[in-house]
Amino acid sequence: MCCEGDVVGQSKIANQKSKITSPLHLGHSPDPDDAFMWWPLADFVAPDGVRHSPQIDTRGYQFIHVLEDIQSLNVRSEKGDPRKLLEITALSIHQYPFVTHRYALTSCGSSMGDHYGPMIISSRPLQPKAADLKGLRLAMPGERTTAWLTCRIMLAELGLTIDDLDWHFVPFDQIIPRVAAGDFEAGLIIHEGQITYQNQQLHLVIDLGAWWTRTRGLPLPLGGNAIRRDLLESGQGPAICRVLLDSIRYALEHRNDAVRFALNYARDMDSALADRFVGMYVNDWTLDYGEKGRAAVRRLIEQAVAAGFVPDPGPIDFIEPEM
Repeated sequence: MCCEGDVVGQSKIANQKSKITSPLHLGHSPDPDDAFMWWPLADFVAPDGVRHSPQIDTRGYQFIHVLEDIQSLNVRSEKGDPRKLLEITALSIHQYPFVTHRYALTSCGSSMGDHYGPMIISSRPLQPKAADLKGLRLAMPGERTTAWLTCRIMLAELGLTIDDLDWHFVPFDQIIPRVAAGDFEAGLIIHEGQITYQNQQLHLVIDLGAWWTRTRGLPLPLGGNAIRRDLLESGQGPAICRVLLDSIRYALEHRNDAVRFALNYARDMDSALADRFVGMYVNDWTLDYGEKGRAAVRRLIEQAVAAGFVPDPGPIDFIEPEM
């Protein structure tokens, strides 16, 4: 025999389970830091042939990893049937103002450039000055990447616009080899290229993350993770956010295993270098933006709105994890 409280409790559990949308498609880049923090949710055979299964309580959700470069994920978040959008996706902060009606940022999962970040590199020594950059043939990783937004802001402060450059979209993992091959004079690099470009005898023109922190006094918010708003409306946002936070925390607590998995997606990197790169972008900022991180997101978007580069998204909300 059960009491009324037991019936109510069972009813709440049943209602919660009825809301679960499974599977959840989790979009992220095929790079070491994203692979590292979502390794605890992996449920597939990795490129090295090792079979992985979830390492944490997923609260009844099944996660299907969708690996695409960040430019593709940005485009995917904005185009097509809203009912077919990825339930969870990595986004460039540059992209977020364009999809606020579709997605909300989670308080965890951010990639922050704290005195470092995207770089412009070149095949010959150049200075970050208008005279050196004007007319430059530049490979860039996507029009809605935060790297490109930051580049546009930097150019504006030099009195230039993107029309003053001969820029072309190139997939992020092809930029360094194409600059090294002479196809482009310079490249705007993201991900692990920031610590491997020197292997190709290329030159640093400017570290945009370091420039941003020096001139704004804030880290550069590069990317975040977002949940589809219909899942928030059904009350699932905090529960999903909790699973994501638990995944990041578990990866940090089991660093060696997570780095080993991340090596599947590391180009030109050994374990030590991959661990160094992961430490740059999966850290305390990734567990939670904190007030300074939230201020950094607002500052970047406000400046981009003022320059006419993005629409005004209004107040920026962050989904907090369920306790």
